[in-house]
Amino acid sequence: MEGSCTCGALRYRLLDAPMIVHCCHCTWCQRETGSAFAVNAMIETDRLEVTGAVDYVMTPSASGKGQEVARCAHCQVAIFSHYGGAGRKIAFVRVGTMADPAACPPDAHIFISTKQPWVELGAGMPAFDGYYRSADLWSEASLARRKAVLGK
Repeated sequence: MEGSCTCGALRYRLLDAPMIVHCCHCTWCQRETGSAFAVNAMIETDRLEVTGAVDYVMTPSASGKGQEVARCAHCQVAIFSHYGGAGRKIAFVRVGTMADPAACPPDAHIFISTKQPWVELGAGMPAFDGYYRSADLWSEASLARRKAVLGK
């Protein structure tokens, strides 16, 4: 999978499948994206090949640890983020910046307690009021990858 910013100066390629893809409905994601949710593909940063100039911008987060948003240095489109818990070891890639976003559908909807009432979720899709235990949803292979990169 590959993608880019709007102007094309920053391009990226995922060197592996994402560990998991979340559609997050928290109010922070709504505010930061200006939309009803954010769709993020989680992948180890060393499996994300980036070309072009990146501006890293620290923003507040609900956890209090902050979120580092990687933006194109030219058009300022957000491409991926790093959250305080994992730091720069895991990238949360914005699926909407992919060349084919349909190829990376969400595995789960999270923080649906604050989802917009007009957003309808597909039947049978895992959905959680907040977050969840990774061991309850992630594949064994993804859990092993997460443990390898985070050491836990």
